[in-house]
Amino acid sequence: MPTLNKIRSALAGATGHGGRSMAAPHRSDLRRFRYALTALFALDGFLFAGWVVRIPAVKAQTGASASTLGLALLGVSAGAVATMMVTGRLCARFGNQPVLLACGFLLPLSVALPPLTGSALALGLVLLVFGAAYGGMNVALNSTAVELITALRRPVMPGFHAAFSLGGMVGAGLGGLLAGQLTATRHLLLLTAAGLVVAALAARPLLRFQLPGARRPGGEGPDGTPGTAGPPRPAGRSRRPVAVLGLIALCTAYGEGALADWSALHLTDDLGASAALAASGYSVFAGAMTLGRLSGTTLVERLGPGKVLIGGGVLGCCGMLLGSLAPSVWLVLGGFVLTGLGLANVFPIAIGRAGDLAGPSGVAAASTFGYGGILLGPVAIGFLADWFSLRSALLTVALLAAFASVTAAATRKRVLPEG
Repeated sequence: MPTLNKIRSALAGATGHGGRSMAAPHRSDLRRFRYALTALFALDGFLFAGWVVRIPAVKAQTGASASTLGLALLGVSAGAVATMMVTGRLCARFGNQPVLLACGFLLPLSVALPPLTGSALALGLVLLVFGAAYGGMNVALNSTAVELITALRRPVMPGFHAAFSLGGMVGAGLGGLLAGQLTATRHLLLLTAAGLVVAALAARPLLRFQLPGARRPGGEGPDGTPGTAGPPRPAGRSRRPVAVLGLIALCTAYGEGALADWSALHLTDDLGASAALAASGYSVFAGAMTLGRLSGTTLVERLGPGKVLIGGGVLGCCGMLLGSLAPSVWLVLGGFVLTGLGLANVFPIAIGRAGDLAGPSGVAAASTFGYGGILLGPVAIGFLADWFSLRSALLTVALLAAFASVTAAATRKRVLPEG
């Protein structure tokens, strides 16, 4: 009997208190890790939208002209793009979670800076800081998400991007409500406080749990040997597929940037919609994109990422043809809905697959392409609208969505996993 008791004690010590399997704590930690990461995705969208809705107030405060403001706003883009590739290397060197949390604290701190400036030059300089934090946050978020997806063995990347979209919708809505109640300084300081609280709450579950098979600081595998976790990721062989995925991300992000800036003008100038109705143009697009991303995991599991990419590009193309050429406001809004549903999962799938192929550096490279599309879209639409018409300019969104679909189909066997 004493021998039997010793065996029982040994088994209890190996499996946890009372003989309970360690799988339960592992699943619990993994679940907390996923919740914390989702919260940071939502925070990313929430803070960015909160800043965007206060741009008019900051413009008035700095006394900047429209053209000068446009140059100052390039600080966000320049800071983001400049830091994306650096962030990929930092994630490989120090690990994803520490870099993510550093950006998670820096982003809410930097969002409070713009209303404290008194000139367009000062605004541009602080927006470089905000853009750097925003770009770094996005690379670190997606790199961490790629490793979590590997641990979960489920394609949940669209769900994380849905959290980003929901955070953006809440941030924009709250900003609209507070715009008449608080100054831009007080509003953005409030966002800073909320962001720091979220980052602090997310820190513990992100740092205390090591994802199974995750890359460790210094590029070590999970067994402590040099290299990367999981299968080898030779940079030379993965560079071309990552570039293809980045191009696909660019083509669809172009449409998101274009609709954000030009959908309301298309509805008012080309179709005579009221200002209130025109304001709903981007809202229905963003809402459709959010719904599409919420269903994205199920779609990828059932159809495979290749079919979702190809079908999404086709649907986005058809929706934007309707949105550009339809003669009535309601048909145009319907086209925007189809466009949002079609483009919703293309960007997250492309970024996630780039991370599978090349780790944080792949995420950084594809993200740089993708965010380049968001920057390129509004500018290109503006020039094309001057040369031709806004309707014609918006057709480029449909053209690039079709190009993304064709590219995904042509490279499916080499770039995308079978599904």
